[in-house]
Amino acid sequence: MSTAPVSQVLHLAEMTSYQEGSVVSRQITKADAGNVTLFAFDKDQGLSEHTAPFDALVHVLEGEAEVTISGQPFLLGAGDAIIMPANEPHALKAAQKFKMLLTMIRA
Repeated sequence: MSTAPVSQVLHLAEMTSYQEGSVVSRQITKADAGNVTLFAFDKDQGLSEHTAPFDALVHVLEGEAEVTISGQPFLLGAGDAIIMPANEPHALKAAQKFKMLLTMIRA
């Protein structure tokens, strides 16, 4: 099930806006096999450390993020991506405002 327009070009970075002091998310598509979600993080906002039962791909669209996986920090900028492995603790924090696309595959 898609929650974004289908069969047309999507300008992902334009599909969500920053909100002061917040993390904004918009689901792009969802299916039993996984989902794709767009996020916009205001500076210094983040997601606290947690685990997920599936691998997830983070693709930074603009700005800069610190992604920590099993205690190891990675600094990602626009165009960078990283896979957060299943069942490994991970967290995200906005080094500056940033937008990302998160793809989680459940299969």
